[in-house]
Amino acid sequence: MEILLSFLLLLFFPVLLSLIFVKKNKYLKINLPPSPPKLPFVGNLHQLKGLARRCLHDISMKHGPVTILRLGSVPTVVISSSEGAEEALKTHDTECCTRPVTIASRVFSRNGKDIGFGVYNESWRELRKLAVREFFNVKKVRSFKYVREEENDLMVKKLRESALKQSPVDLSKTLYYLAASIVFRTAFGQSILDNKHINKERIEGLMFEAQRNMAFSFTDFFPTAGLGWFMDFVSGQHKRLHNVFSELDTFFNQIIGDHQLKNFTQDRPDFIDSVLEIIHKQEQDESFKLTIDHLKGICQNIYLAGVDTSAITMIWAMAELVRNPRAMKRVQEEIQACIGIKEKERIVEEDLGKLQYLKLVVQETLRLHPAAPLLLPRETMSQIKIQGYDIPPKTILLVNAWSIGRDPRHWKDPDEFIPERFIDCPVDYKGHSFEMLPFGSGRRMCPGMASGIATIELGLLNLLYFFD
Repeated sequence: MEILLSFLLLLFFPVLLSLIFVKKNKYLKINLPPSPPKLPFVGNLHQLKGLARRCLHDISMKHGPVTILRLGSVPTVVISSSEGAEEALKTHDTECCTRPVTIASRVFSRNGKDIGFGVYNESWRELRKLAVREFFNVKKVRSFKYVREEENDLMVKKLRESALKQSPVDLSKTLYYLAASIVFRTAFGQSILDNKHINKERIEGLMFEAQRNMAFSFTDFFPTAGLGWFMDFVSGQHKRLHNVFSELDTFFNQIIGDHQLKNFTQDRPDFIDSVLEIIHKQEQDESFKLTIDHLKGICQNIYLAGVDTSAITMIWAMAELVRNPRAMKRVQEEIQACIGIKEKERIVEEDLGKLQYLKLVVQETLRLHPAAPLLLPRETMSQIKIQGYDIPPKTILLVNAWSIGRDPRHWKDPDEFIPERFIDCPVDYKGHSFEMLPFGSGRRMCPGMASGIATIELGLLNLLYFFD
C-alpha cells in the first residue's frame, strides 16, 4: 500500500506543480488597475474619510482615473474619467449593467422587485418597460404639466405670504416640499395636503433616513467573518434599516389600499391605478408575473429618487446664482425680456421655450453638482477591459460623476459656475456625452430625467420671476 501511494505521489507531483504554476501565471497575467496601499483584512476602507466623491477624486488624482480598491473583501473599481465611463456604460454596458446584491438593496428592493436595485434579468427589463410606459415617458410627463404649474403657483403664494409677514423662509424645505408635492400628485394621485398617511414634516426626514440606510454595511464588506454582522448589530444598523423600511412599506400599503378601495378623490386614473389594473388582468401563464411588491418597489424608486434629485438640483442652482450675481442678473434680465416685468399672475410651462440662458444655468448646475455624485454601483458579470485594465467578474464599479464633471481636460475653470460654457456646446446631460453624467448612461440610466428636468426648470423660473 505504501509503495502504491509513493508511486501515485511521484506520478501526480509534476501535475500538481504545473497546475500551481499555471494558476500563478494566469493571476500574474491579469493587468489590474493601480491601487493605493492596502491593510490586511480591511483593505482600503481606512482611506475613505469625509465625502466619498471628494475622497475618491483625491485617490484618482494620485493613482489614476481607473483604480481598484479592496473594501474589506469586496473588490471595487472607481472610474473617474469620461473615457473610462464610456467603456463601462456604453462599450461594456451588457457585461456590467447589473447591481451588486447588498443587505440594504435586498431589503429595499423586496428581493429585486424594483428598477433601482434589481439585478439585471428578463423580469427587470419587463418591469422597467412597464414603468417607462406608464409613468416616465415624455408624453406622460407632458400630460402632468398642469400639476407642476398648480404646485408652483401654490409655492409662490406661500412665499408671498411669508414676505408680507416678513417671516424667514427655509428655501431648501420649500423646494423639497414642491418636488414632493409634484411626485405625490403625478405618481400617487394624491395631494400631500390631503394625504392622511404621512406626517408632512416627515417627508424629507424619511427620505434622508432611507438613503442613509441604503449604503453598504459591515456585513457586505465582511460577509464570511461574522465580524460584519456583529458590528452591524452592535451599531444598530440592522434595526435602523428594518425600521425605516417598515415605515416606508406601511406608507405604500396605505396609498395602494386607498386606490384599491377608491378611498379618495382624484382627477383621473394615475400610475398606481394603471399597474393595479395590469395585475388584475394578467393571465396566470404569463412568464413575468407582476405583483403588489413590484408596484411598491417602483413607487419607492419614484419617491426616494424623484423628490431628492429635483429638490437638490434647484437648491444648488439657487445657491450658485446667489454666489454669482453676474449670472443671476443675466438670467433675470432674460426672463423679464421674454415674459415681462411682473406682468403675469401665473407662469406656464410654454414660457420655458423662450428662456435659453435659464436652461444653460440648469446644465451648469448638473455638471458641477450632480444629484447622484457617485452613480448607483454596478457589478461586472464577466471579465472586461477598461482603459487597458482587466476587471474581473463580480467586481463593483463606481463611476464618480462629480469628478468627471470637473475634469480640467474637458472643462476650462472646472470649479467655476459659468453657464455660458454650454453655448454651442455639443455636450449635454442626456447620457450620450460622457463628459458629464448627472443621470448616468446605458441600460441603467435614470428613467426619470424628463420629469426631473421639467420640475427643475419650472421651479427655478417661478422663483426667479416673482422674487429677488
